[in-house]
Amino acid sequence: MAGHRVTFGPFQLDLDRRTLIHNHVPLKLGSRALDVLCVLASAGGEVVSKEQLMTRVWPDIIVEENNLQVHISAVRKALEEGSGGDSFVVTVPGRGYRLIGLQSDGLAERQLTEDAARSSVPGTSIAVLPFSNMSGDAEQDYFADGIVEDIITGLSRISWLFVIARNSSFVFRDKDVDLRGTGRELGCRYLVQGSVRKAGNRIRITAQLVESENGVCLWAERYDRLLDDIFVVQDEIAMNLIGIIEPNLRKIEIERVKRKRPESLDAYDLVLRALSIMGSFMPTGADQAIPLLQKAVELEPDYAAAHAHLARCFHFRYSRGGLRRADREVSVHHARAAVRGSDDATALATAALVIWFDDNDVATAVDLFERALSISNSNVVALGNSAFAYAWMGKTKLAIERARIALRLSPFDTLLPYLALAVAEYSGERYREALDAARRAVESNPQFSVPRILLTVALVRLNRLDEARVEAQRLLALDPAFTMQAWAATVGKIPRVFDRFADAWQELGMLG
Repeated sequence: MAGHRVTFGPFQLDLDRRTLIHNHVPLKLGSRALDVLCVLASAGGEVVSKEQLMTRVWPDIIVEENNLQVHISAVRKALEEGSGGDSFVVTVPGRGYRLIGLQSDGLAERQLTEDAARSSVPGTSIAVLPFSNMSGDAEQDYFADGIVEDIITGLSRISWLFVIARNSSFVFRDKDVDLRGTGRELGCRYLVQGSVRKAGNRIRITAQLVESENGVCLWAERYDRLLDDIFVVQDEIAMNLIGIIEPNLRKIEIERVKRKRPESLDAYDLVLRALSIMGSFMPTGADQAIPLLQKAVELEPDYAAAHAHLARCFHFRYSRGGLRRADREVSVHHARAAVRGSDDATALATAALVIWFDDNDVATAVDLFERALSISNSNVVALGNSAFAYAWMGKTKLAIERARIALRLSPFDTLLPYLALAVAEYSGERYREALDAARRAVESNPQFSVPRILLTVALVRLNRLDEARVEAQRLLALDPAFTMQAWAATVGKIPRVFDRFADAWQELGMLG
């Protein structure tokens, strides 16, 4: 550390001037985040405890630990964006944090240490390149740039995703893009490309998501709109693109990690593996996912997403595995842990639904749903989860509105929106619409028992009793212990809403 300048990876940190430099360019980093980085750098690669960091960064103030976590996350994001995804600030479970990759005898450590690979949460990286203006009108560049900036801003709210800053991606304006070279230069796995064409009062926007390493197009979309209000159109298209990219990208990442070596212990990869096997929403999948998520939490104790999905798994065990008090207590514990200091919209919305289901804390659940949507108003998990809960609360208009937005945005996360529509339409005595939504929910997840319940009661109300009995038997084959009384423990919070479903079940002769 001679000369009070520390070099690690592609970065130089001047401790005297408090300046972080990457490729000879100073990087912007918040004052507290820079304080954290300076303390870690001064330790020369040794572990610094949370208590030491908090004492050094806030010497005269008592602060909560989640304040430290916020600034640790900011440091990690800045370094990982600048290095192409490498994590230099790593968690040492039970001890604290340390800075790795420091130069030794003038030679940079090119390989991250094994404990870094095992204890950090490596995000997925993406860059949004400037959209081509195909209008032949240079004055329309601002509109194309505005859409790209909105997409970058929206994607930046997704906590598991590392988004390359605008100043870096806009270097490639008006250049022939070699995907592999661009991806390598920006240090990102995925690229978003697009074009804008304006003709008269109409505008066409195309966008595609590609994998930079092999140039494969993973998703593409085209929008044709009237240009009555250019800024409303800009906001709408940016929101749609953000909402579509996130679930597509998450699905792609899940498939990618399933191909990786099974002994990988990265916390992020463990969460993705768990997501790939807990999709049935039933106890069996939950039992398989729980050990993976518990290992993720061991590696990263403050990992909001891991806590949120653990809460879901224990909820599945509680609600469809015998209503055991211990499972409910653990589900609530992890849901509460997921929301402490978190700005992860998906984790907040996932935890909110569990808190509503299992803790009967309606006020907190509603607050968390709205907090998630204030972070990312196009987050399909927040839209779908809140729609489902609001449908059971009797807020049918809001439930239907959010469910339809979620379905428009996402081609994959359709289960909760269709469940919400089935409940809301049934409550409004629109039984044909409820039947259609329930069928689509069954198609979305044939192994999940709840869509079968909603399908059965809708058939009863349409007086299609023979079909209803067939669906009821299919339901009981999936969930032999199902009773309306057990279901009421999680969704029966408003009797005037729930009793409509229970009455139809009883009319079919299902008295449990």
